[in-house]
Amino acid sequence: MSERRFALIPCAGSGSRAGAGLPKQYRELAGHPMIWYALAAFSACESISATALVLAPDDLPLEARFGAAAFAGLRFDTAFVGGQSRHESVLNGLRHLAQLGAADQDWVLVHDAARPGLTPLMIETLIRAVEGDNGDGPDAAIGGILAVPVPDTLKRAEAEPLHGSLSVQPPQPSRIGGTVPREGLWQAQTPQMFRVGVLRQALEDALASGAVVTDEASAIERLGLKPRLVNGSLRNFKVTYPEDFALAEVLLGGPSAAPSSGSSGDRSR
Repeated sequence: MSERRFALIPCAGSGSRAGAGLPKQYRELAGHPMIWYALAAFSACESISATALVLAPDDLPLEARFGAAAFAGLRFDTAFVGGQSRHESVLNGLRHLAQLGAADQDWVLVHDAARPGLTPLMIETLIRAVEGDNGDGPDAAIGGILAVPVPDTLKRAEAEPLHGSLSVQPPQPSRIGGTVPREGLWQAQTPQMFRVGVLRQALEDALASGAVVTDEASAIERLGLKPRLVNGSLRNFKVTYPEDFALAEVLLGGPSAAPSSGSSGDRSR
């Protein structure tokens, strides 16, 4: 049997940096809760067998929070197995996918709930790039991630000591400590696509070692593997701070806002 592809969306975070007191994935953007856009993008892809949405154990089902009509027509399964970190939520989500029939050799595409700009074309671009190898190369089954080359000049901040201060707060960076060459640097995005079994092994190994992994690719890298970098799009940015909502509203409210009409947005030049 050929490998299948599953989507996994960890959605158990509080979104504290975004403000407003409501988890950012539930904030409304252009007429829909933010999480709707990712679910719609994966639902529109026939190549995705199933999508699992990982919520916190004490969260409400989306249908109870927003009403069944808000997510009508979308294909997804809800798992209330979110952990204290993204790391734990994804690991628990992989175990849930096994209950849905996902085998170790199948693919999983892990996506941030706070990236509403995802389109089906971006998903298909990642799938084609990762699965495009005929299996003859040494990295044929490692997987890959969407990412964009860093376009800006990067500065490393230098923290200034707080002379004579009794504050217990860490010193705030206010001066440039150096310039970081941007050549070869990419900004990681999601989805990040790997074999179910390999990713589970990578995350379990990192958890057992007490290693901090900030995305799935970093866990895979700990195994000595080198995932592919697949050109993504600036549209697929992560909504993090309060001011990001205005930009997302403009992107999602435009004429190309529908998940079926997105572009991969080549930014490599």
